[in-house]
Amino acid sequence: MGSLQINLTKSPKEKPARVAGFGTVFTDHLFVMDYTKAQGWHNGRIEPYDNINMDPAACCLHYGQGIFEGLKAYKTKEGKIQLFRARDNFERLNRSAEKLCIPQVDVEFMLEALEKLLEIEKDWVPTEQGTSLYIRPFIIATEPFLGVRPAEEYKLFIVLSPVGAYYPEGLKPVSIMVEKNYVRAVRGGLGEAKTMANYAASLLAQEEAKQKGFTQVLWLDGVERKYIEEVGTMNIFFKIKGEVITPPLTGTILPGITRDSVLKVLKKWQVPVKEYRISIEEVVDAYKKGWLEEVFGTGTAAVISPVGKLVYADVEMDIGDYTENSIARKLYDYLTGIQYGIVEDEFCWVKILD
Repeated sequence: MGSLQINLTKSPKEKPARVAGFGTVFTDHLFVMDYTKAQGWHNGRIEPYDNINMDPAACCLHYGQGIFEGLKAYKTKEGKIQLFRARDNFERLNRSAEKLCIPQVDVEFMLEALEKLLEIEKDWVPTEQGTSLYIRPFIIATEPFLGVRPAEEYKLFIVLSPVGAYYPEGLKPVSIMVEKNYVRAVRGGLGEAKTMANYAASLLAQEEAKQKGFTQVLWLDGVERKYIEEVGTMNIFFKIKGEVITPPLTGTILPGITRDSVLKVLKKWQVPVKEYRISIEEVVDAYKKGWLEEVFGTGTAAVISPVGKLVYADVEMDIGDYTENSIARKLYDYLTGIQYGIVEDEFCWVKILD
């Protein structure tokens, strides 16, 4: 892939005094790399953040050939910048690329490029409690061609955005509606890939849920409409009679990095945990019997998102208050503690940047 070229801006932006919200403010620079069939991935560079110049016939605009990732950089109280499982994100990017017929990237080079970009933009990593620098790598097909086939030209970008605390007022349970009318993915499709199309497919149901006062929707399988899959932006976990259960990776849900972290932590804590196809009827039955103790989502943005209310048809399940002794709160404190350098990283998940 060659050496990394660097072109620094002569007009740095004014950094916000306080970070709030998600994904609306961007740093001074971004990383860009090109792909052509003849040269492969080449011309990796860091340059001033600017608009993309693209042909109106670019394949990504017509057939959605594009993938992305999401991870974060955190600043410790000592002022060090930390990355959490960044290698896993780039390896997952390659798995998504395979699904979308996009050329694989060199993970080692991408990690080096990201670390250099963060070194340049280190002053953009916020320091307030709960804040972080969101990292969005993505690849789009740029070849101008209206035939339906994999493109032969691509661009890879990494953009950075300082983001506020997901829970500025503390860990707050969300309300979720089980989706009955729409489906998001089926086996053999793109459900396990982090691609734009998956998120576009979720928008209508998400909007309808918001109009009814819910934060997100919980998707059921696309065939039988009975087995639980994932929430729009999170994997989902249930604690029933002391055992933690999450749907398995069967090709229809995203193999979340936080999901995997939670499974590893729970096993280390010797909490009974298993992956199996749990039906919504089983969850409702557990609730009615008083066995449903916790429900929580996992993802990069919120890390752990406790579910306070889950609604399916005419059944409204009020879950609980998530005290300090709840699994959801313990996981949140533990994982964020690792990310911010407060808790010892027993799993070697963190890379401290020089």
